[in-house]
Amino acid sequence: MTKTLVRRLDLPEGYQFTRTLRSLLVVRHDPCGRLDGNHFRLTARTPDGPGSLQLDRAGAELTATTHGPGAGWLAERADAIAGLRDDLGDFPGLAAAHPLVARLAKTFAGVRYPATGLLFPRLIRAVLEQKVTGIEAHRAYRALVKHFGEPAPGPDGLLLPPDPEAVAATAYWVFHPFGVEQRRTQALLRGAAQAARLERCADSAEATRRLTAIPGIGPWTAAEVVRTTYGDPDAVSVGDFHIPNTVAWALAGEPRGTDARMLTLLEPFAGHRGRVCDLLAAGGITAPKFGPRMPIRSFARF
Repeated sequence: MTKTLVRRLDLPEGYQFTRTLRSLLVVRHDPCGRLDGNHFRLTARTPDGPGSLQLDRAGAELTATTHGPGAGWLAERADAIAGLRDDLGDFPGLAAAHPLVARLAKTFAGVRYPATGLLFPRLIRAVLEQKVTGIEAHRAYRALVKHFGEPAPGPDGLLLPPDPEAVAATAYWVFHPFGVEQRRTQALLRGAAQAARLERCADSAEATRRLTAIPGIGPWTAAEVVRTTYGDPDAVSVGDFHIPNTVAWALAGEPRGTDARMLTLLEPFAGHRGRVCDLLAAGGITAPKFGPRMPIRSFARF
């Protein structure tokens, strides 16, 4: 009989359910999760075994229901996954120093940073998102999950994230029909081979050090991973195509910016630099566009 646990959580005033949780899923369709109104589902390979989490909001209360051998682990961590352990700390005071950041911080005050405590599923997405469009990356992710997928515990018919041992044991050419070229595949295989060690990292800083020591995984990928694995609001995606321009435009009125300039402008928000970048994105702030869009390709056809 499948193990099932229920936990009830009180929500802070103004909590934004959808905006907080949607970063945990691939947009439009994620085989490992679902977000529909006030209902959220997520599958996981926990240290105790496979499991699934469902979060259902009713007013100021959140009900967490977990299934499978990993039910206990997921129930204990449900508040973190819902972003309820995210402490804004001194951010309101820091945000007040810049009028745009202050306005966005007020508008999106109910958005919190989830902390899943599960690194490898987010690493898969981050590696697949390297140097390609979101459409390409998400298409590859869905194909990869369906290839390695196993049914998750629970009533929703979702799949578990790929087992890192199975991924590490797979030849690189198997990933080509998913639309993933050899460079990203090899980075993913290296990450999968070290997944157990990576999952034992105590915090964001240790995980960043270990991730960036793996060939093919740089600061951008590490920041994308630790932001939702540990709920790190200071993680900045250095090396991003758009974010330096967005930050330079939003904070200094400069249409173009470098990584170095971005970090300088974000320095007054130390401890929450990633949060500022996410607020700018949530507010629809973008720098002027002068060049063509990156084309959508399919490496499966090459």
